[in-house]
Amino acid sequence: MPSYPDTHYAAEWQHCLQTTPAAALAQVQRLAQQHQQELAAHFYEQMLQDSVAAPLLDHEQVQRRLNASMQAWIAGVFQATPEQDLLPLVAQQKHIGDVHARINIPMHVVLRGARALKDRMYALLQPAPESGAEGLISRVMDLTMEIMGQAYARSHDQHSQAKEAYRHFALAQNVSTERERRRANLLDWENQLMFAHAVGSDTAQLPQLGQSEFGLWFRHKGAHVFQGTPECATILTTMEAIDQQHLPAILQADASAADKLALLHTLRDHARRIAFLLDSLFEQSGAMETGRDVLTRLLNRKFLPVVLDKEVHYARRSGHSFAVLAIDLDHFKSVNDSYGHEAGDLVLQQVATALSQHSRGGDYLFRLGGEEFILLLVDCSAEMAQRTAERMRAQLASEVLNLPHGQTLQITISVGVALFNGHPDYQTLLRRADTALYQAKHLGRNRVEMARD
Repeated sequence: MPSYPDTHYAAEWQHCLQTTPAAALAQVQRLAQQHQQELAAHFYEQMLQDSVAAPLLDHEQVQRRLNASMQAWIAGVFQATPEQDLLPLVAQQKHIGDVHARINIPMHVVLRGARALKDRMYALLQPAPESGAEGLISRVMDLTMEIMGQAYARSHDQHSQAKEAYRHFALAQNVSTERERRRANLLDWENQLMFAHAVGSDTAQLPQLGQSEFGLWFRHKGAHVFQGTPECATILTTMEAIDQQHLPAILQADASAADKLALLHTLRDHARRIAFLLDSLFEQSGAMETGRDVLTRLLNRKFLPVVLDKEVHYARRSGHSFAVLAIDLDHFKSVNDSYGHEAGDLVLQQVATALSQHSRGGDYLFRLGGEEFILLLVDCSAEMAQRTAERMRAQLASEVLNLPHGQTLQITISVGVALFNGHPDYQTLLRRADTALYQAKHLGRNRVEMARD
């Protein structure tokens, strides 16, 4: 996408300041300094009344953090002088546009907020605005919105392209093998259900389809790949009906044996219909290999933003939570230095296999590069995430890894765990996991540390 360079915007901004009368420039600078708190409060008051913006701003942590950031933004943008280097301010506007695209704040909502802020600043100039003051506010606000808009459009296009590529990639395994694996998962759930009913389990112990290996895979992966198809919508609706209606109805106190038998037949029919629809979806799908790490066959970092963005939106919509585990091999450099890169590659492959054993059908395991991995655990609590991390750490610490020429090696990992806390920007979650990982390294390695909010 063609775009103006930062120097173009810096020169335009400088010209705007240079051509503004000194009295008007001073008046706007004083207004920004003295009223930044009031202006920020007005901005968020308007935004929280907007049906599109409010869901993204209603989280207390975001409001608290963004309010202070908005005050700093107002002071920085409107207190700029013609003599200062304006490139950092241009870069700041581009960064803000990137963040807006990442957390999916529509540009029209940003422009609505800018208009509200501009009108409030005009009102605060009264009753004696200096000549040129309103023009300066308007030109600076328009310029910052243009810079943000350019960055937003670029980031949004890149993210859209990555999402579309991920849809094609997500079935990169052999289609027939993947189809049989998911059919087997569905059959396992059906068998578990029949057994649980036969031994007289209560409703709480009947296995829910949505929480089964098949259900986790379909809700977090299959539904994304097949989105927009009628088969996908039918499968999701059927799964919800099974878990919310049919399973509880089986154990109603007044249900007769004939009623329960009829319900079991209905459940089996539903499972068979899901299997039929799944076959149809797989037959419509192709497979691509891009986006997979060549050495370990795990996902690479290409689709990490897409997956995190998808899970953030799912968690905020459904009320479920998820966790990010940042994993790093301890002292891995010494493996390459002592045994060679061939040995290092073998270690990474065996570690990837071990980590995969702790992920379910709906989870995502990435190799970021080098000895760094990310495991995204869907539908989990903080306790579950910590237990999973501890099991991984303990298993790898005790496992003997094979090296070339009959040599062996043991290695440990450090893990930082961060639970999604409602913040719409997934970069915040990654930073918290990285900070926890750094803490684990700092405290001696071969340990798990939980991130704090």
